[in-house]
Amino acid sequence: MVDLKKDVWAIADTLRGVYARNEAGDVILPMTILRRLECVMAPQRARVAELIATQSNETVRVKMIKSVTGGVKFYNTTEHTLASVYDSGKDMVDDLLEYVYGFSKDIDVFTNFDLPRHIDRMKKGGILPTIVRQFRDLDLSPDAVPNSKMGELFEHLIYMDFESSNAESGDHYTPRDAINLLVDLLFAEDDDGLSGEAIRSIYDPTVGTGGMLSVAEEHLHRMNPDAELVLYGQELRPESYALCRSDLLAKGQNPQNIVLGNTLVKDKFPDDTFNYILSNPPYGVDWKNDAEVVEQEHKRGFGGRFGAGLPPTSDGALLFVQHAIAKMNPADSEDGGARAGIVLNGSPLFSGAAGSGSSEIRGWLLENDLIEAIVALPNDMFYNTGIATYLWIFDNAKRPERKGKVQLVDATALGVKMRKSVGSKRVVVGDVARERVLQQYADMESSDTSKIFDNLDFAFWQITVERPLRLNFETTPERVALVAEHKTLGKIGGLIDSLKSFNGGQYLNREDFLNDLGKHFGSCGIGLTSVQRKALWQTLGERDENAEICRVQSGKNKGEPEPDISLRDSEIVPFGWGGHPKGHDVKDATTKAYFTKEVKPHFDDAWVDYSKTKVGYEIPFPRHFYKYVPPRSLSEIDADLEDSLREILGLLRKVEESK
Repeated sequence: MVDLKKDVWAIADTLRGVYARNEAGDVILPMTILRRLECVMAPQRARVAELIATQSNETVRVKMIKSVTGGVKFYNTTEHTLASVYDSGKDMVDDLLEYVYGFSKDIDVFTNFDLPRHIDRMKKGGILPTIVRQFRDLDLSPDAVPNSKMGELFEHLIYMDFESSNAESGDHYTPRDAINLLVDLLFAEDDDGLSGEAIRSIYDPTVGTGGMLSVAEEHLHRMNPDAELVLYGQELRPESYALCRSDLLAKGQNPQNIVLGNTLVKDKFPDDTFNYILSNPPYGVDWKNDAEVVEQEHKRGFGGRFGAGLPPTSDGALLFVQHAIAKMNPADSEDGGARAGIVLNGSPLFSGAAGSGSSEIRGWLLENDLIEAIVALPNDMFYNTGIATYLWIFDNAKRPERKGKVQLVDATALGVKMRKSVGSKRVVVGDVARERVLQQYADMESSDTSKIFDNLDFAFWQITVERPLRLNFETTPERVALVAEHKTLGKIGGLIDSLKSFNGGQYLNREDFLNDLGKHFGSCGIGLTSVQRKALWQTLGERDENAEICRVQSGKNKGEPEPDISLRDSEIVPFGWGGHPKGHDVKDATTKAYFTKEVKPHFDDAWVDYSKTKVGYEIPFPRHFYKYVPPRSLSEIDADLEDSLREILGLLRKVEESK
């Protein structure tokens, strides 16, 4: 397989001079697909050619062709092959175009790659015969290159193409080792559903080139050769869509199940739900351009896909999660619910404070018992990023022992260094590591690398702790100068002179200060609005712990201490704190007990503004697996410094001796 990858991409050398290096994929990808389809059709081509020769009526001919192609769901209505095209000599362009246009309508890959235009370009560049010959000589038959290997070849070509053009190749496909682990976890809890002659559906809303679907299908057939997995997918990029559709066609799957379009903007399978969902959505994808449509759907509540909340427009990962949940078979369906596996970075675990859209989405997932397990992968596993990555497993019909629970598995130490990195991918999770993760998952026991939590262990209340505002007031030249510089107060005629003539000294009580200053202003003929009056005392006041508490001057809280915004603080109170029950109905008892024990002893004048209390949810994965590593002792550090100093002095002596 390694040689085949090299052989195919080596054709790029022929393209040089006519195509820049970053354009090579425009030819290599569609021509590889053309040759693959040709090899898949080969066993039926003789019979198809016979029908073409004997039947002139096109409608009848197409029906007859379909009847003899067996499990292959596509066909070509011409007698051409790359070999016959090459042998045609001067008519090569016409014959090749006729061949390309002769495929059944389900084969739209060549349109998406604009192959006819490239055929003309290669002809004008004088390289068309060589390119046709090189692809003619490649053996891409299913016997020589099984579907799984063909998927790897497609992905390798895409990687080479996007690497040469400095694009984000990792957006297009997921490493096979990550897919293998995700698929294993996805199927791990569904032994009954996969037994006998089961027919199951699997859907990837960010399908790319179809790598995840291919691995899932192969895995299922290894488990149960009699089972059937119907594949579905939606993809944004035309090239990836074309590759995926062609791959599924070659496997005998229905090409209509792979659709082109933006999943967040429009669900192309609005009436369908599935047994399994797999996805590796792009990390940190910006959805600003889709915001209007997404927000409209959010307003429909759970009548749409995004009823749980909206994450920031800079990161749409949790939108894809909500979409995946919406596409799961209902828990009470005949198939017994559904499972989903999604590859995500660290952001969905803990981004967003209590009350934010991200926190609300996590809360919805946890409160509805949808998260089954999260596995932390080693860094440097993906082609375009080295950041921390996680596999999330969702289930809307958990087994009894998993109900109300979330399992976290730390697999960050299980990666093996690759001999040669591929882009940012430097680590691989092999079979041994994968089996270890699966065993930990199956055992569902707590250990150094596996933790079991209640859903509400990740819930908390965010309480707002206030402290009173204490200010002293004085009309010193420095403070009056601040009033003069104020954009509004400085324009009030006579105000500055009036302040300079006020000799009240320092006040520790705001009400006394404002009363005396108000009388002085009256004698000076100066009147202030309530807004101007507030701006004035805020400008003249300075924080003073010895001052009296400023109190609310009007409204329902009149006479109550006024909070000092600069001293305002937030405290996180986990559900179940201090042995209290985990639940929303014990909010007041838990938060008051927390405040009494953790805050009041340190700030006797503090209080909680319970009107600002919010429920939040986060999954601080790294914190639960953190291992303290003590710093080196001073003696070890001193010894290293002495060794370094001796080495430096030795080098200096050599320099002196060489003079």
